[in-house]
Amino acid sequence: MKEAIVARAYAQSIYQLGEEQNIAITDELTKLTEVINENNDLETVLFLDVFNIEEKQAVMKDILEKMNLSGLLKNVISFLMEEKRIGILPLIFKEMVVLDDHKKGFMRGIIEGREDQVDPNFEKKIHSFLKEKLGKEPVLKYSKNENVTAGFRVTVEDLQLDATLDNQLNKLKSEILNS
Repeated sequence: MKEAIVARAYAQSIYQLGEEQNIAITDELTKLTEVINENNDLETVLFLDVFNIEEKQAVMKDILEKMNLSGLLKNVISFLMEEKRIGILPLIFKEMVVLDDHKKGFMRGIIEGREDQVDPNFEKKIHSFLKEKLGKEPVLKYSKNENVTAGFRVTVEDLQLDATLDNQLNKLKSEILNS
């Protein structure tokens, strides 16, 4: 929990600095994250305590320069390494994506269900409901979830609409036990 709070604070500061310097910092961090995720050796260098800070910084300096990323992102990565907080980079990235989405006027969410695909009519209805309730354009992705017996679960940031059979049965069970 503490790491999430720290990551959110870093993300807000980095995002604000990016705006002030007219740098698409979220886009740059997305590119860097993709490179890191594609390379297991790089993940090992960055996130495990096998290498010292100087070795990590040397590797990252070369990568950041080859990728032609901003001085701001170079400084952020260097700072996170020096402060031994590079491990929260994925959390910072997620928070920055959320900030960027909000700035662009939309929110990302997921619809989970047991079926291979969501019913288009349901998706339209939930899209309209969320747009009205949240005041932003929801961008929804469907994910098949074998743990859902029937129905759908919709999650957009911290809002969750759970219309699954499992949830209804749990509520009924709770009501019976608490009566």
